[in-house]
Amino acid sequence: MEFALVWAAIIVPMTFGIIFTAEMYWVWHAMVEFTRDGARYAATHCWQGDGQNVISYMQANVPRTVDINQFQSGGSAQINVAYYQRDPNSGQLVAFGGCNIDCSIYCVPDSVTVSITNYTFGRFVNYVKLPAITMPAFPTSMPIESNGCDPEQGTCTP
Repeated sequence: MEFALVWAAIIVPMTFGIIFTAEMYWVWHAMVEFTRDGARYAATHCWQGDGQNVISYMQANVPRTVDINQFQSGGSAQINVAYYQRDPNSGQLVAFGGCNIDCSIYCVPDSVTVSITNYTFGRFVNYVKLPAITMPAFPTSMPIESNGCDPEQGTCTP
């Protein structure tokens, strides 16, 4: 009788708690790598004002460990791409907006930040009727490397 009480009251809930925590950390790691991959893509491919090329790439390459439906087909999670340039007077990064031309060797931002907002983790907690856990934005910033441009030939490829 004592074993049954300990098993039902302590061991089973603790086991499910460990499984839930491990899965959440697994998804957390996948989201960090997902934003890093998006930032790498943005740093090495053509700049577009709305960042749609980066968003399309990331939506096509969502890791299998996360809820794909939140990223594809109008889900709740959003991918944000922001480009920055260094202010020559202060040296601080400011929003990039000095050009009207996308993907040009004459108009290249200095850095990019990719983040994810409104992603909620609720795989296990939904079964026990608890609210889903909102994950942080996972922002990743990188300096622009090539921007998909070849300055010698004067061309850029997306």
